[in-house]
Formats: sequence, structure tokens, C-alpha cells
Amino acid sequence: MTQIIANSEVIMHFTIKMEDGSVADSTKTSGKPAKLVMGDGSLTENFEKCLMGLNEGEAASFTLEPNDAFGMPNPDNIQHMDRTLFVGDAPAEEGTIIAFAGPGGQEIPGVITEVAGESVTVDFNHPLAGHRVIFDVEIVSVN
Repeated sequence: MTQIIANSEVIMHFTIKMEDGSVADSTKTSGKPAKLVMGDGSLTENFEKCLMGLNEGEAASFTLEPNDAFGMPNPDNIQHMDRTLFVGDAPAEEGTIIAFAGPGGQEIPGVITEVAGESVTVDFNHPLAGHRVIFDVEIVSVN
């Protein structure tokens, strides 16, 4: 059996669940597993530590604290914008997720958390920031 070590290329299915058991994300929805290289920065250091030593074909479940998963919400990631910026297909409605252009041209999702008069509050923190999450993984292959 092939075991996950530093720099392994891993193909795995994962499900991210909240403490109440609700599913926040899963590769099983699309039927397409995720691919990553250990140490490439796509996962937190603690999550990688949880995967280390797992074998191809193995399944495991880990509960991660907020700092080990998606971090804590950063107040600097909450922005107040003028309502006139939200027109057409991007109405200013609480709960709406809108893609904004980041400084490098990449898309950054923001959640509208409040609309008050001409001010719209947008939260750019990861939606799972501040939450303890449960990662269920099934290791498909290790190279």
C-alpha cells in the first residue's frame, strides 16, 4: 500500500461537515475527487498532518478547530460599499454572494451581510471562517 508522505500527490474524496452534521462541501456531489500535492499550500499545515501516514484506499475523519481549518474571521475583510455599485444582476440583498475583482484580477467572493440605506456591508471572509469543521476523507490514490 502507498502511504501519504511529504510531497505525495494525493487524489481523494472529501466531505466538509459542520458540527451539526450538515454538509458544507463535498467532492462526492460532482463525483470528481480532489487532487493535491502535499506541501503545496492548498491545505493548512494541520490538515496535512492529519493526512500524513494515511494509505491509498483508507478513509478517515478529522475534527478541526477554526484556526486549523479556515481560520478566524478577520474584521479587515468586512467592507462597506456604496449601494450604487450594486445594479442589474448583482442586487444588494442580504445573503447574496457576489464575485468581486481582486487586485490581481482574480475573483473574490463576498457575502452581503447588511444593507442599510445607501451602505452595503460585504464580508470577504471565508464562509467557514470561525467554525469547527469535520473533514471526512477517502484516499483514492497516492503517488
